[in-house]
Amino acid sequence: MLALGYGLTAALIWAVHDLLARKLSQGATLLPIIATVLGAGCLVLIPFALLADWSSMNAKAWGASIAGGLAFAVAIGSLYKAFSLAPVRLVSPVIGAYPLLTLLIAIAQGRDISPGDWWAVVLIVTGIAVVAMSSRDDAPHLYAAPPATALAWAALSAMGFAATFALGQVGTRLGSELPVILIGRVVALAAIVALALVRSASLSPPRRQLGLLALMGAFDALALGLVTASGTLPKAEYASVTSSLFGVLTVLLAAWFLKEGVRAVQWFGIAAVFTGIAVLGLQGA
Repeated sequence: MLALGYGLTAALIWAVHDLLARKLSQGATLLPIIATVLGAGCLVLIPFALLADWSSMNAKAWGASIAGGLAFAVAIGSLYKAFSLAPVRLVSPVIGAYPLLTLLIAIAQGRDISPGDWWAVVLIVTGIAVVAMSSRDDAPHLYAAPPATALAWAALSAMGFAATFALGQVGTRLGSELPVILIGRVVALAAIVALALVRSASLSPPRRQLGLLALMGAFDALALGLVTASGTLPKAEYASVTSSLFGVLTVLLAAWFLKEGVRAVQWFGIAAVFTGIAVLGLQGA
């Protein structure tokens, strides 16, 4: 099924992006890295977005896009911060659990929740708890800060992504998808640049990393484009569901390439989290 293939490809691309984020962010100044990745993503998106229908972008669509961009700045900034502080196996399940927040918003809005939704919640919460509790015995050298700090940044990233996608969907319904995505990326980049100016921080990344960071930005734009393009395919929801499983692929890649060991109980927790995410996605949560 083509939509499934699009989603799996997007998940793999995002997993590689996150693996590189973990590798490059350790001990590094994060603002130049984030700004370069966002800038490269914007450059990739511009040619496609300029060909889209901008006439439908009314004031409300612009407002939702700008708010989504600010949320995305929080999401990606917190993601890089979390990866700079702790192993992938700890933070990735929390970041990837953003669909749970979407469900909680739906509950607050009075939406009827199915038993399958509740089982998904139990799986996600249990899985995160298992990973967090079992990580208490990790060697201290694996962490640049207490695990609780890394988990807090990961949770903030998840909230940022949940808000980004919710606002993006609102903007798309009111306007046009590609303009909404581009506006969000440009606003996120502007927010990071503004933060750097306030802190009098440099935005120049190490030259030896410039090509790799540009590639990471292109990866992010390509993965997002695959999920977006799947919207016209049969069973398009399969792409969204499978792409949201990028976190478990990131853990696998980190175990293979960064030699981040994962104990059996942690694999159980990780599997529980992403099974719950898949259940939510398949039910259209």
